[in-house]
Amino acid sequence: MIELVKNLLGLVIFGCILTSSVALAEPSLIVVFPQTNYQTSAQKIFFLGTAPPNGQVLINSKPINRSKAGHFSPSFPLQLGENLFTVRHQNQELQIKVTRLNTSPELPQGLAFAKNSLTPAADIARLPGEIICFSAIAPPKANVSVKLANQTIALSPQPQQAQLPSNLAALTGQNQPHAQSSVGKYEGCMTLQQPDPAFSSLIYGNNIISGAVVPDSSKEVDLGQPQFQLTLNGKTITQPGTGKIQILSRAQLPVSEVTVESGVARTGPSTDYSRLTPLPKGTRATVTGREGEWFRLDYGAWINSQETRILPGAIPPQTIIRSVGYRQLSDATEIVFPLQVPVPVSVQQSEQALALTLYNTTAQTDIIRLDDDPLISRLDWQQETPEQVKYTFNLKKAQQWGYKLRYDGTTLVLALRHPPKIGNTRRKPLVNFKIVLDPGHGGKESGASGPTGYLEKDVNLVVSKLLRDELLKLGATVIMTREDDKEVSLVERQAIINQEEPAIALSIHHNSLPDNGDAEKTKGFGTFWYHPQAHNLAIFLQNYVVKNLGKPYYGVFWNNLALTRPAAAPSVLLELGFMSNPDEFEQIVNPEEQKKMANAIAQGITEWFRSVR
Repeated sequence: MIELVKNLLGLVIFGCILTSSVALAEPSLIVVFPQTNYQTSAQKIFFLGTAPPNGQVLINSKPINRSKAGHFSPSFPLQLGENLFTVRHQNQELQIKVTRLNTSPELPQGLAFAKNSLTPAADIARLPGEIICFSAIAPPKANVSVKLANQTIALSPQPQQAQLPSNLAALTGQNQPHAQSSVGKYEGCMTLQQPDPAFSSLIYGNNIISGAVVPDSSKEVDLGQPQFQLTLNGKTITQPGTGKIQILSRAQLPVSEVTVESGVARTGPSTDYSRLTPLPKGTRATVTGREGEWFRLDYGAWINSQETRILPGAIPPQTIIRSVGYRQLSDATEIVFPLQVPVPVSVQQSEQALALTLYNTTAQTDIIRLDDDPLISRLDWQQETPEQVKYTFNLKKAQQWGYKLRYDGTTLVLALRHPPKIGNTRRKPLVNFKIVLDPGHGGKESGASGPTGYLEKDVNLVVSKLLRDELLKLGATVIMTREDDKEVSLVERQAIINQEEPAIALSIHHNSLPDNGDAEKTKGFGTFWYHPQAHNLAIFLQNYVVKNLGKPYYGVFWNNLALTRPAAAPSVLLELGFMSNPDEFEQIVNPEEQKKMANAIAQGITEWFRSVR
């Protein structure tokens, strides 16, 4: 099951300890999830477990539905705070405590700011002219302000604001925002300009504040920690913020260089923000802002500073580009972009096209050579802004087979992979096709659990081996990321795909739900993709398996997962069914059903390759 959800499902088993070898046995009463003293912010939670089919299972004296084998996964509402549940089957009884946490900020009682509510919470650095905002949570009808650089910024009470659900809500269909009162939220912003040296003033917004210290425009200005002030009923307290504030000098902005093979660029300064095109090792960019350990780069993306190094004395990277060359290899076409310095890049795939954007780049291009190519029909380029050039590769076919980006010195190389050669025999239609199979989880990473305690990592491996055998019969070359119960990191799995450069890569998983999911009703086959080159494969396999096996249709999801992110090949993650659904779990552990699933996926892969010739 996908990484984000797995962490939500506990694996402590009450009553006895089971292994995968006894998955189909009839044990005594067992509750696999939640374990006692479990904490969650969800409004409800499902109980996953099993008991002998005879007799009733009661939770807080209410009988619950069970599968023919005795498995169950009913949901119960949670009140804020402690919730006590008694699970009973005949003479057995289990006590489970679940605590629902309050995610809304708690208003302080009396003269105080709410704990951890002062922002900025980390050290930040911004360019002159940018808005800097401060916020705090305090009792209603208070006067709240911030003092910074000997000046005062008033913070005003904020109106009601919608609260967004987490990304996991898309998996349960409950991804609608809901209103949340923001009573007690105070916020205010300022704009700090570096003035002409002739004037002894700082400009806050549209107001000129006289008598302030004039920053030296050639150096960073350290404004120190903001001091938050709260006045209520004639009493006042002051509390320092946790983050310091600096104003950067436009004349001396630092330059960073990516030091890892693939620098993770994001839309904001934390891992909560979305990923952008990874930056190849050696990429240089000007740092235009800082927040904690994150750098904002000149083209707008953020990167963790630990993936970069600062180049002392370097000036902001800018390059021109003249000729663009290409070389045709046996299995790929490489486009070569000679640059003066390695600059940030981004890639966007679309129907029968791939676009590459170079930032901090100005074209002096008059000649591009591109002979008749098995992949590319035409290369177009456009100077979209004075410092941004876009190259669009119009492709002969809609299906793309993977790409790689790298810097050789200061030369950017884009490798576009050619289609695999189609096998010529009916009995072995997958000859010449290399396929990477990734049995999800392994070792300490057990994944989800079924109601008996049977672990996802084990069934993933069983089905993957069956699928491997079917693909080998069809003539394919199959690479497995693991063939036994061992731990393989996500980075190692990605590296196997990048090194092997298969025709396709499939990650095999079985699903579960977040705490507030309806485990009794949610079932079915699902597919996950990330790069557009994998979308057609995801849709095809989803429809093929659902139709041929009569499986419920869970859905097709664009999802930023470690095993859908590799760009070297179309990479898809398959969720074959729900471990958390009592009825579907019985099919998941049925050897005959496992064989049918492996055969259907293998035949689906074969038919897909035929469809995209």
